Amino acid sequence: MTDPRIAVVHERFTEYGGSEAVVGELVRQWPDAAVFAPIADPDCLRPPLPATVRDTWLSRAHAMTGRRSHAPLLPLAPRAIRRMPLRDYDAVLVSHHAFATQAVFATAAPVLAYVHSPARWAWDPAFRAREARGAGGRLALRALSRLARRSELRAAPELAAVVANSRAVADRVREWWGLPAAVVCPPVRIDAYTPDPTVAREDFFLVAGRLVPYKRPDLAIRAAQRAGRRLIVVGDGRFRAHLDAIAGPETTFAGAVSDAELRSLYQRCRALLMPGIEDFGIVPVEAMACGTPVLAVGAGGALDTVLPGCTGELVPPGDDTAVVDELSCQLDSFDQSRYLPATIRAHAEQFAPDRFRATMAHLVTELLAAPQA
Repeated sequence: MTDPRIAVVHERFTEYGGSEAVVGELVRQWPDAAVFAPIADPDCLRPPLPATVRDTWLSRAHAMTGRRSHAPLLPLAPRAIRRMPLRDYDAVLVSHHAFATQAVFATAAPVLAYVHSPARWAWDPAFRAREARGAGGRLALRALSRLARRSELRAAPELAAVVANSRAVADRVREWWGLPAAVVCPPVRIDAYTPDPTVAREDFFLVAGRLVPYKRPDLAIRAAQRAGRRLIVVGDGRFRAHLDAIAGPETTFAGAVSDAELRSLYQRCRALLMPGIEDFGIVPVEAMACGTPVLAVGAGGALDTVLPGCTGELVPPGDDTAVVDELSCQLDSFDQSRYLPATIRAHAEQFAPDRFRATMAHLVTELLAAPQA
């Protein structure tokens, strides 16, 4: 039996993050797969991603603007995806944030959607309000939200299978699309983040990731102020100016750091803070791979990764004041001796890339064996 012809459709390669790592592991599993995206910046195509991606004219339009922002091109993405040459494949895997499921209209092959999340900014008005900037931004995002909801609902019934990256995302798929979803947590490079018993823990807490509103680094900064605890913030982004304005002397901004520097901070901090509600959350698992406990809001992907009293603690979700109060109490009373690095590391190993690949391969085998309508 010949190997199946697999195509992978990703929303866009405009930055490298968790969803791009998912595509990379799919390519590891199916090295002959063709990878498609409406927009592909070559600088984002690090191995194991292919050096070239089958993109569309939107890539050229993005390059002509100096690749400053992909956002103005997003309304054109659904049409570009529907015109992709996907008809000669046995199965199509889509990596979905908002529009990638439009690939179902470009092929007769079964389509499996790996859903990082249905477009939260399209379905959740409170989330959308935090992301929009200015009256013009709010109007544009509202219009794009209508397009995303229509696109997702039109494509959803045509999907052969839906896989969510966390239980929280599976709940959104059920609520917003009316579909069941299997849960396969994304791969985390736990081999790159490991404990170092020769490194002593230091008296600081850590926040790491893109500095954007939905990740809520502002809540961690306010909690550190309240508790009088040292906080290091790693990362950069459009929220940085606001965070600078509210931070006190206990907070240090480290900016973007190398993988080696980040690993060292994971190994030395008392705990990692995750104050936002993530779809899954790669950073907390990286920290746990280093034997580091995590203090997170008990919602979203943290429910799949943080075991209270074992790998960290979950604070109840609530309004900003309540979350800051709970986080500051955790910081004030934090006892490092309650958490065993070896136990935390063992928990993180279930998110290893080889487990992700094996599970996805099994799902695709089942998909190809199933009778097609």
